[in-house]
Amino acid sequence: MSKRWYVVHAYSGFEKHVMRSLAERVKLYGVEDRFGEILVPTEEVVEMRDGKRRKSERKFYPGYVLVEMEMADDTWHMVNETPRVMGFIGGTKDKPAPITTREAESILRRVKDGTDKPRPKTMFEPGQSVRVTDGPFADFNGVVEEVNYEKSRLQVSVLIFGRATPVELEFAQVEKE
Repeated sequence: MSKRWYVVHAYSGFEKHVMRSLAERVKLYGVEDRFGEILVPTEEVVEMRDGKRRKSERKFYPGYVLVEMEMADDTWHMVNETPRVMGFIGGTKDKPAPITTREAESILRRVKDGTDKPRPKTMFEPGQSVRVTDGPFADFNGVVEEVNYEKSRLQVSVLIFGRATPVELEFAQVEKE
């Protein structure tokens, strides 16, 4: 049999715990050959806290763990009897359905991209009103004209002496209104 990707529903906030427990159980029962990767799909996000850039992790699917495994009665029971696991997603209660290969590849690609280049926690869109919190234009209000996620910078139109002036700012220097 070949390994397929299955989605396991875990208690919210315990995804990493379930991932570790399941990996330990696989080793304990000696069935490493029937299991592949066990992962919680996450990406790195950058946010400003107390004036400092901090990296944190954000889960793509809170409450879910992806498991690559061969589905059989014993492996099914092993996963289902792991503490804080509520069951499999998809298919029937007794025979869960795997996600498609395309879905699995898409999720894995997203996880890889998320660790390569961290994304900002707050997303901005052109036309959105923002307030400048740092720099020479602090306490000014403006409208986002352009967003550059590659460089984490915004082009903001700020009213200075009654005239709209385009200013380039970092994500960390503005907050949504």
